[in-house]
Amino acid sequence: MDRLILIRNEVNAILEEQPNQQLRDEGYIHLYGVSNLSAMLAIKRGMNMEIASVIGMLHDIYTYKYQYAKNHATLGVDEAGQILEKVNVFSQEEVQLIKVAIANHSDKKNKQDKYSELIKDADLMQNFLYYNVVKEKHKKRLKKALKDCGIKVKKKFLISEKVDEKVNEKDENLV
Repeated sequence: MDRLILIRNEVNAILEEQPNQQLRDEGYIHLYGVSNLSAMLAIKRGMNMEIASVIGMLHDIYTYKYQYAKNHATLGVDEAGQILEKVNVFSQEEVQLIKVAIANHSDKKNKQDKYSELIKDADLMQNFLYYNVVKEKHKKRLKKALKDCGIKVKKKFLISEKVDEKVNEKDENLV
């Protein structure tokens, strides 16, 4: 069975157990959206599309499982590791790569390895495309990621320091 499908099945099972319907729905939208954007960016950047998609599926799993966003990147590494161990189809090198990218994805200010940078960009893109807002501090990164995809932004971005309200008070690093 396809490795990405195994990860999706695990993520779906976690989301189905989420009692908060709104959070469950947001989980499906966000995780699948980021996974797809990660795949697209991986193709564009000459990276492994499957690994990028897996990172996208798992990057916020902690938030959607436990309804807790603070420090979710750090806390999510263990949750993702458990899922990866359960499906047992990734090499130790791949598992480590996935976990590092998940750990780094909220640190949008500092530059890290290429998969960490990819997930940061995909995460910002999905949130921007869904909520139509971006914080000033993330505007430059988002514009570059969109440009990498051949998307030239002609109109001004809607900038809001109240983005957290639009994304249901999630961790500010998500947007």
